[in-house]
Amino acid sequence: MYVTCDCSFSNKSGCHVTNIQLKALNLTGELPSEFSKLAYLRELQLAQNYIGGTIPISFGQLPLKILGLMGNRLSGSIPRELANISTLEELNVQDNQLGGPLPPALGNLRSLRTLLLSANNFIGRIPESFSALKNLSEFTIDGSRLSGKIPGFIGNWTKMTTLDLQGTSMEGPIPSSISHLKNLIELRISDLNGSVSSFPDLRGMANIKYLILRNCLITDSVPAYLAEMKSLDTLDLSFNRLSGKIPDSLGSRLEYLYLNSNFLSGEIPSWITDSKERFDVSYNNFTKPTTQYICQPLSVNLVASHSSSTSDSTLWCLKKDLPCPGTAKYHSLFINCGGPNVTSGGREYEADLVEEGWSYFYNPTDRWAYSSSGVFMRNDNSKFVAKKTNVTGEEYYQTARLSPSSLKYYGLCLQKGSYKVRLHFAEIQFSDDATFSGIGRRIFDVSIQGTVVRKDFNVAEEAGGIGKNTTLEQDVTVNGSTLEIHLYWAGKGTTAVPDWGVYGPLISAISVTPNFETGVQSTLVVAGIVVASLVILGLILVAFRMKGFLGGKDIEDKELRGAIEQQTGYFSLRRIRAATGNFDRANKIGEGGFGPVYKGVLPDGQEIAVKQLSSKSKQGNREFINEIGMISALQHPNLVKLYGCCIEGNQLLLVYEYLENNSLARALFGRDAQRLNLDWPTRKKIVLEIARGLTYLHEESRLKIVHRDIKATNVLLDRDLNAKISDFGLAKLDEEENTHISTRIAGTVGYMAPEYAMRGYLTDKADVYSFGIVALEIVSGKSNTSCMPKEECVYFLDRAYVLQEQGNLLEMVDPTLGTNYSKQEALSMLNLALLCSNQSPTLRPSMSAVVSSMFSPEEPKILLSCP
Repeated sequence: MYVTCDCSFSNKSGCHVTNIQLKALNLTGELPSEFSKLAYLRELQLAQNYIGGTIPISFGQLPLKILGLMGNRLSGSIPRELANISTLEELNVQDNQLGGPLPPALGNLRSLRTLLLSANNFIGRIPESFSALKNLSEFTIDGSRLSGKIPGFIGNWTKMTTLDLQGTSMEGPIPSSISHLKNLIELRISDLNGSVSSFPDLRGMANIKYLILRNCLITDSVPAYLAEMKSLDTLDLSFNRLSGKIPDSLGSRLEYLYLNSNFLSGEIPSWITDSKERFDVSYNNFTKPTTQYICQPLSVNLVASHSSSTSDSTLWCLKKDLPCPGTAKYHSLFINCGGPNVTSGGREYEADLVEEGWSYFYNPTDRWAYSSSGVFMRNDNSKFVAKKTNVTGEEYYQTARLSPSSLKYYGLCLQKGSYKVRLHFAEIQFSDDATFSGIGRRIFDVSIQGTVVRKDFNVAEEAGGIGKNTTLEQDVTVNGSTLEIHLYWAGKGTTAVPDWGVYGPLISAISVTPNFETGVQSTLVVAGIVVASLVILGLILVAFRMKGFLGGKDIEDKELRGAIEQQTGYFSLRRIRAATGNFDRANKIGEGGFGPVYKGVLPDGQEIAVKQLSSKSKQGNREFINEIGMISALQHPNLVKLYGCCIEGNQLLLVYEYLENNSLARALFGRDAQRLNLDWPTRKKIVLEIARGLTYLHEESRLKIVHRDIKATNVLLDRDLNAKISDFGLAKLDEEENTHISTRIAGTVGYMAPEYAMRGYLTDKADVYSFGIVALEIVSGKSNTSCMPKEECVYFLDRAYVLQEQGNLLEMVDPTLGTNYSKQEALSMLNLALLCSNQSPTLRPSMSAVVSSMFSPEEPKILLSCP
């Protein structure tokens, strides 16, 4: 803290304040507008305090060279009046809560050398007027909400030494004009939106030390010229789409190298496997097994680095999906992340005490492991574990594991089935008082089994404060033997509070418990489940007959109702009438072959969907019985949940979870007011979730099910546009020895597989065909049944095959997407859809192969060899 006065004015007869530095004093209140009266003030430095309010517009009257307001609680926008300070050379407002668009008038500050804007809430684009800031040497906008393309005028900033564009909402590609920035020492760009691009031309940047281009949609090879950058210390090209081999000359000087999560192939160079530096080449497609590596802690991370086509001699930890090297015998997991063994709720949480994390794979037992990647900005000595004793809740909240970029935990050798995953968090690195160290914001993404379950997760905000705990719960399915939990920093939040290197994902503990009965899972157990289900179906059938639905006598039987209630849960007709407003037409949300569907609200506020069937429908009776029996035995995140049923009076009713966004068909093909603006990432997610639901039905559930009626109207969307398969009225058990249907063919024209529609030949490949049609509809935004009989038009699927042969398959893409989609991903998905809808069932892939292919860069033709 100091205040400097200059007494050389007017022949030393007067003194004026020229410099004020009040840093790191935890000052509160607001910025005094009275500073504007200091007519000779050159420097105002108020960084690392707890000052709120807005920046006074009167500051525009000061003759400042330096204005430092970093690390406070300032809100509002940057006053355009600051552009009047023609002498300003340094403006630092990072780590505040400022918002709004950047004032174009700041482009008039021709003397500006440093402009630090990171970790605020700015929106809009970088103004074109900034192209005139040719004296800029430092420019950072990390973690802001700025959008639009990275402007080409950054090539005007030829004096630039530090350029940070991490974690914005901006789009690539990185402009070619970046090659003009020959003086760069630090270049950080990450998590771009938009389309894929080639590697930018960075030749001539002889002084560059930190080069981070993480998750920038780069599809190219690793340039050999990077080896010529003599000062390069840290190279992070992770989470891109780089292919080919790693240049042999690249690693001669590097201390940190991150090439993880790409598509690199060939052999891993010996300078990587023999290195003691922090190198990470995990999650790639290397083909030649590495003999020196063992599945134990090493500074070089090679986990899941090899192609699935490598030989059986390849170590399990180098293979995709980390397959269990022995028997999949576990059904639970408890880890105290970053801490010692603790006991909570009768469970012992295993210790996780290793303090490594730059490029580390740690596998203490055959039950679990973790993989950590990344280096903290401007702080090579940051720790990867944190401790704090005054935290509310269980003991495991007193510790946490951290990572600067990517942290993955694995549950290993797990039995197949559905699990409840609980992730326990508490923010223990920021303070909970009115000081600078309490203004930090930690933001990261949470994924489980490859699906993002929480985007922009803020631990303190979720828990209601610093030092308080919160738990994320998610039901997931393990269909191999490995559970993967991924925490990823996408460049958002503060990075310098309370000091550099306190950001990125943090987790306190993990608990995983089964949603199934544990024990020996034998053929006898499965057979018992099938028999039990058939018995219950028989009881329900008898109950219906006694109720008069199937021609029997109207007799009440409480024991039979009890059997139904044990299977699904029973709702009284009075309760359902109250919930739906006595089936008020205003609450009607759909109409199917089964009957109308109504929205209802129970007394506790829970929303439900009620499917109604008239007792006069014999077909409906069969479907009603079938649906109860089928769906009550099925539990999966991508299947609609059945809460219960009702069989009173002349009513047959099924009660389901209510899904806010209705059906996929309405979202895609409904009236203008009903359609949803589904962007490309959402469409891709929906396709994947339908595939996962079908994989569960065909391969993972104990009762193997063929749905028989997969179509857009039978896929429902919840509030977050998660897809769930519904309507199991036509579903059948998959009986390998009985593949021909002797009764009526059931399904929907346009979605039915030809071998089933014409010959009654039914296998799970019939669902695969229907899935292919739905996937085409999702990509194209058109219904395959929209072509009316009297119209002269080409059948939906035929048109797709014609365009495929012509090499114009992208013409199928929904024109409403414009250019806001990945052409490579769209083409891959269209080819996959056509493979699934092949006329021959033997050439269609299994649904598990479909799910796997959606995480693979290879074309869907690789699936032709799948069973």
